Amino acid sequence: MSGKVYLVGAGPGDPGLLTLKGQRLLASADVVLYDRLVNRKILMLAADDAEMINVGKVLGEMGRTQSHINSMLIEHAQQGKLVVRLQGGDPFVFGRGGEEAEDLREAQVPYEVVPGVTSVVAAPAYAGIPLTHRRLSSSFTVVTGNEDPRKSESSLDWKVLSQLSGTLVVLMGWRNLPGIVETLIANGKSPDTPAALVMWGTEPWQNSVTGNLANIVEHGRENGISSPVIAVVGAVACLRETLQWFDNRPLFGKRALITRTRAQASKLSQQLEALGAVTVEVPAIEIQPLDDYSELDRAIENLSNYDWILFSSGNGVETVFDRLRALNLDSRAFAGTLIACIGPATAYGLRAHGIDPDLIPKSAVADSLLETLTSPGVTGVKFLIPRADIGRDILSNGLSAAGATVSDIVAYRTATPESSKGLATDAIAEGIDIAVFTSSSTVENFSYLLNGDLSGLNDTTIACIGPITAATAGKLGLSVDIVASEHTIDGLVSAIEEHFSGGGVLG
Repeated sequence: MSGKVYLVGAGPGDPGLLTLKGQRLLASADVVLYDRLVNRKILMLAADDAEMINVGKVLGEMGRTQSHINSMLIEHAQQGKLVVRLQGGDPFVFGRGGEEAEDLREAQVPYEVVPGVTSVVAAPAYAGIPLTHRRLSSSFTVVTGNEDPRKSESSLDWKVLSQLSGTLVVLMGWRNLPGIVETLIANGKSPDTPAALVMWGTEPWQNSVTGNLANIVEHGRENGISSPVIAVVGAVACLRETLQWFDNRPLFGKRALITRTRAQASKLSQQLEALGAVTVEVPAIEIQPLDDYSELDRAIENLSNYDWILFSSGNGVETVFDRLRALNLDSRAFAGTLIACIGPATAYGLRAHGIDPDLIPKSAVADSLLETLTSPGVTGVKFLIPRADIGRDILSNGLSAAGATVSDIVAYRTATPESSKGLATDAIAEGIDIAVFTSSSTVENFSYLLNGDLSGLNDTTIACIGPITAATAGKLGLSVDIVASEHTIDGLVSAIEEHFSGGGVLG
């Protein structure tokens, strides 16, 4: 019984550069053999039950030779498994994909090659350096820098390479770069030829340095360059000054702490990553079901008895619709009942179920909704408020005080994930530049995860979604730097961007 092996290129580092086919194969693989430098977020695309095997070669360690890797590919495939061999960049560009394919063919194991975006073009592109340009270069040549060009016999003809008029790209050449530069100049390349170094290309910690052949090594050392590095030699290196786009974003390289639930963190993470941040997700809240839904179910079965139903979060929306399905009901149960939401995100969740809210207050806080509802008078009006077990009472208390009849019912529980304690400790130890809090609960629960010690955030920029969250952070000893004027995720991201772009103010 034979399975199949897919030799998949993982791309240069940025998980967004993985191909769609590579993503699909990862999700269905039984076994994944991956290189040491493959981005962790790419590995997370594999199925939960996939066997993950790190086959990255480490100098001095046994059991990770290429022949051993090839044998593992064959062995797992012959057991009938779908095997993904995940390599950085492209498996057929300065990788061992060709050797692996040869052994698979000899063992009569079916295989396919899934090309990846190679760092040859990706790293310079992320540094703002096109390898070809109509005015500057009509060709490029790629070589490996693993070999010292000054040794007596070289597999590369450096004299020919020195005479080429196009762009020269040197991979894996930092250790030998002094010799490479010396050899190029000795063979006629002008010392004034523009040059650039790109370390960890496409990653949020990318480091790029420019100069010329005469000083590029010195500039690299001064700027902390080390492997892995790609060197670009040629006139196109000058274009970085005007075409730089990746590493001049406002949050480039900054580590941003995200404390939302796992299900809700992705949108915020994606928006901050688009601004250059490295997001560190430490869920400080998890949503848990109730042991007994009887009170909520009775209210849902009798929705026609209420004039209004008020949703303060997307979690409340999802819980109510889950219970509707459990009761064999659908959105028609809302007929005749008005619906209000706090904030556009909650309204978006409601619209996903085919219902447009009747009321969204101008400000995404309970106080604003209360003012809007009570201004025309609510004496005798019946309200249903499905909420979290620790939700604020301002709506129910305010409506009751104004003469309304309020059914304030717990729809779901929120808890602090004990599994996040280690994540929180590690995040603080590794350093956080921006801590982002989207509710009072996220602040309080993150403090709990650290046993009440938030001193690790003393030098961190603190960003809060609104004044209530900011007040909670202040009570816990945090100095708040950013408070979104629009109390939504989009508003919070905009406030963070403005702050780090030089125009940010508290408030």
